[in-house]
Parts: sequence; structure tokens; C-alpha cells
Amino acid sequence: MTDNAKTVARLLSTAVFMFAFGFLLVPLYDVLCAVTGFNGKTAGQYVPEKTTEIDKDRWVTVQFITNNNAGMPFEFRPKQRSMRVHPGEINTTEFYIRNPVARTITAQAVPSVSPFHAAAYLHKTECFCFEQQQLVEGEALDMPLRFIVDSELPADVTTLTLSYTLFNISQEALAVAR
Repeated sequence: MTDNAKTVARLLSTAVFMFAFGFLLVPLYDVLCAVTGFNGKTAGQYVPEKTTEIDKDRWVTVQFITNNNAGMPFEFRPKQRSMRVHPGEINTTEFYIRNPVARTITAQAVPSVSPFHAAAYLHKTECFCFEQQQLVEGEALDMPLRFIVDSELPADVTTLTLSYTLFNISQEALAVAR
């Protein structure tokens, strides 16, 4: 095999490896997040297996932050910016969403928790993030969130921040993104 042929073979193998790595990056990242809690990804809907004991001697502050992804025109905000809760207690709050534009838009909220290692201790029993939200022109909703801060939350964590980013997942928005 000539030197040129070896170089071409190496370059082709590198290109194939880079393509395969790029293709596998998202599933590998999802696995990493699931195993480590990295990036504050939260699990799906939580169903309590048993009644948990409420720690009345401890307070945890839960902050709520909302963001719209680029090009998302909705008004989106928490009705409360923060809550003080007891670990083990079921808590309820609401988020406001409104579509101010002259067309129907479908949205999806994606949650994140920080500090990221505490994401496993914030359990949502009901959340608007579990479903897509389709709003017609001018429509507004109050969307509930029910959650429990696990009583096993490490003692050094006194504040959790639950952040939602709202994405436009309407067909026309997805077509533009492609």
C-alpha cells in the first residue's frame, strides 16, 4: 500500500469515527445525565410509593425560573418566584402562559434543577412539562405544578432552583429549524 493510500484510509477512518461519535453523542449524554444527575435533568412523573414523613424541622427554598427559547413568543412566568417548603411535603404552585400572537402554537417546557446533584431529590407528581401545551391566539392558562422535595435531600442543600425553558414545537417552527 502506498503512502497516499494509507493517508486516504486514515482520513476516511477518522471521518467515519467522527460521524459515528457525533451520532452517538446525544444518547451517550442522556445516559450520563440519567446516571449522574448531571445537568439537572429531572425524572418523569413521580408516584409516591408510600407516605413520606414530613421533616417539619427543616426548610428548603425552591426558586422558580422561566425562559423562552429563541423565537418563542409566549409570555411565561411563575406565579410565585420562590417557596419555602418542608422536605417530604406535597407542594403546589402555578405557572402562567399566554400566546400573544395571531396563530396557534404548540409549546413544550423542559425542566432543569440546580444544583444538578440535587435533581434526583425533586419529585414532580403533576407538571405541565409532562405534556405539550397548544394555545390559540390570545389564549392564557394557569398551569399547575405539584412537587415533593425528598426528605433524603442532603443537609447542605438549602436552596433548589427549578428552571423551565419553553420551546416552540409547532410544525412550522420545527421545519424552520431543520
